[in-house]
Amino acid sequence: MPQRRLPRPSELKQILRPKPIVVNPTDRRLATAHTIADLRTIARKRTPRAAFDYTDGAAELEDSLRRARQAYRRVEFHPNVLRGVSDVDTSKEILGVRSALPFAFAPTGFTRMMQHEGERAVGRVAQRNGIPMGLSTMGTTSIEDLAAAAPQARKWFQLYVWRDHGAGEDLMNRAWESGYDTLLLTVDTPVAGARLRDVRNGLTIPPALTLKTFADGATHPAWWFNLLTTEPLNFASLNQFGGTVAELLDKLFDPTLDYDDLDWVRRTWPGKLVIKGVQNVDDAGEMVRRGADGVVLSNHGGRQLDRAPTPIELLPAVLDEVQGGAEVWVDTGILSGGDIVAALARGADAVLVGRAFLYGLMAGGERGVQRCVDILRTEMVRTMQLLGVRRVADLRPAHATIR
Repeated sequence: MPQRRLPRPSELKQILRPKPIVVNPTDRRLATAHTIADLRTIARKRTPRAAFDYTDGAAELEDSLRRARQAYRRVEFHPNVLRGVSDVDTSKEILGVRSALPFAFAPTGFTRMMQHEGERAVGRVAQRNGIPMGLSTMGTTSIEDLAAAAPQARKWFQLYVWRDHGAGEDLMNRAWESGYDTLLLTVDTPVAGARLRDVRNGLTIPPALTLKTFADGATHPAWWFNLLTTEPLNFASLNQFGGTVAELLDKLFDPTLDYDDLDWVRRTWPGKLVIKGVQNVDDAGEMVRRGADGVVLSNHGGRQLDRAPTPIELLPAVLDEVQGGAEVWVDTGILSGGDIVAALARGADAVLVGRAFLYGLMAGGERGVQRCVDILRTEMVRTMQLLGVRRVADLRPAHATIR
C-alpha cells in the first residue's frame, strides 16, 4: 500500500494555476477558436441564419463544395526528416510582389451583411499581415473607402463584365486610380447559381424585417443593433447606378460574355489581369494566350454549377497546359493551413481564402479575421516543419499526393 501524505503548498501551487480572466467578450470567444471549424461554430451562433447560410452554403445539393473539401481530406503528406526546420519562411512572390503568406483574401459579396465592420476590417488585417485582398464588385465598401481604410495593403479588384461596358470601365478606372494593382475578372457567372439555402431563407439585401427574420433577430440582437446603427447596407461600388437588386444582378451576370469581352478588359485594364472561375484545361490555355497574367481554378466556392470540377484535382493538367506562361491559383474547400500547403505542393502559385476569413469576421469582426490568419499561419508552419520543408518554394508534388 502507498504511504499517503498531505500535499505541500509548493506542490499545490504548481497544480492550481487558474487561467487568466479575459474581460473582453470578443477576446474571450476567440480564445476558444483553435481551428477554422471553431470560428465557424462561433460565427453560426452569433449570426442570423440567412446571413450565415449565405456564406456557408453552396448551389443546389452542394456537391461541388463537399467534393472540394473531401479532396483536401484525401491528401496524403510525405515528409522528409532530419532537415533542420527551426526557421520556416512562409513568404511567396505573387504576381511579382512578395507576400508574407502564400494566400490572399478572396473577393466576397455583401461582406458587411456578415458583420458590420466588413471589408474595412478585412483590409486592415491584410495590411497588417502583408497579404493581398480582393474587393468584389458586389462589395459593401466602396473602392475609395477601402483604399482609405487600408492604404498600404495590396488591393485587387474583382469585376463582373456588364452589358454596358461603360459601367465596367468606370469601375476599372476608379480601382486603378485608387491603387489597386490587379483585376480579378470573374467569368463563371453567366447566370446566378441556384443557392437554395438563400431561397429557403428568403434572403434579401438589405435583410428585410419579416416575422421570420424578427424571430431570428431576437436571438441575435447584437447583429441587428450593429446593422441598424451603422451605415446602410448596399452595393457600395454600384451606388452611381440606379435600380433594384434584381436589376443590378441582371447587369452583373451577363450571359452574352465571351472572349471579345476578355480582350476588351485586357486592353482597358493597365495592371495585372487574373481570370477567376476557370474550370477546364482548354479555357485556361486560351486565356493565357489572350494575355492573362494568371488564372484561378475555381468553381466559385461551389456556388454556381453544382458538380463542377474540383480545382485541386484539375490543377496538374492546367499546369501542363500553361507551362509557366501564367500563374495558376486555386480556391474552394480550403479551411486549414494544411490545405494551403497541399495546394502549393501540388503546384498552385497561390491560394484564395474566402469562407475561412468570413467565419472569423462573423465570430469577432476585425479581431476574428486576424484570428483566422493566425490559425492558418500556425497550421502552415507546423505542417511545413513536419514535412521537413523550410521554404514555400521548396514544396513539391512529391510532398502531397491525393489518395
